[in-house]
Amino acid sequence: MAAPPVISLSRVTKVYDAGRLSVHAVRGISLVIERGDYVAIMGSSGSGKTTLMNIIGCLDVATSGRYLLDGVDVRRLDDERLAAVRNRKIGFVFQSFNLIPRTTALHNVELPLIYAGQRGPERRRRASAALSTVGLGSRMHHLPSELSGGQQQRAAIARAIVTNPAIILADEPTGNLDSVSTQDVLGVFDQVNAEGRTVVLITHEPDVANHAKRVVQLRDGQVMEDVRQAPVDGLPPRHRARTQQGVA
Repeated sequence: MAAPPVISLSRVTKVYDAGRLSVHAVRGISLVIERGDYVAIMGSSGSGKTTLMNIIGCLDVATSGRYLLDGVDVRRLDDERLAAVRNRKIGFVFQSFNLIPRTTALHNVELPLIYAGQRGPERRRRASAALSTVGLGSRMHHLPSELSGGQQQRAAIARAIVTNPAIILADEPTGNLDSVSTQDVLGVFDQVNAEGRTVVLITHEPDVANHAKRVVQLRDGQVMEDVRQAPVDGLPPRHRARTQQGVA
C-alpha cells in the first residue's frame, strides 16, 4: 500500500469571529503535498498564509473541511494527542530562531528528544548528527550568542530535523538574515530536501520561493496559483509548468 500524502487539505476554511463581523481567513483550500516535496507557500499580508501555516502545523484547527497529517485526521484528536502528533510529525523553524540563550546548540537540539523521552546517550548522538548535517558539528558546544544569525538558524533547522518528522515547516526562515546567511540557510533546506525530507516554506520573498520545487500562491484566503518548478542544469528552478491545484 502506498504511503499517504504528508499533507492533505480538503475544502478547509477558517473563520474568526470579530465582534459582529466574521473574518474569513481561509476559504475552502484544497491542497495535497506528497512525501519528499519542497513547497513554498506565498502571499501578501492578509492572504491567509499565516493562518494556513497554523493549520498545517496543528497550532490552530480549521473551522470546516478535513486535514490529514501523514494520514491522521487531526480534527479527531484531543489536545494531548494533537500535541503528541505535532511533536512527532512536524519540525518547526521560525524567523526568530527560538533558541534558549543560556544553553549550548547541542542542548537546544536535544530538547525535542527530551520531550519525547529519549535516553541520554542516544539523544546526544542524534543531536550531534543533526548538527553535523547542517554544518555545525564543530560549533555544537557554543551558546547561541556565540553563533552568527545564519548559524543560529542552522541550529534551529537541526532541532527541527532531529526527531525525523514527516514535514519541516519553516515560517519566514530567512527574514532576520543577511543575503549571505540567507543563501547558506536555503542551501541547508535544499540539502535536507535532497535527503528525502518534506519541506514547506512560508515566505513572501520570490528569491526564497525559487529554491522550492513547487510554489503555491494565496490571495484572500484562496489558492490562486499552484506551480511546479523544474530545475535547469542544476540551477535553482526557473522553468515553470502549471499543475492542478492540490496535485503534487
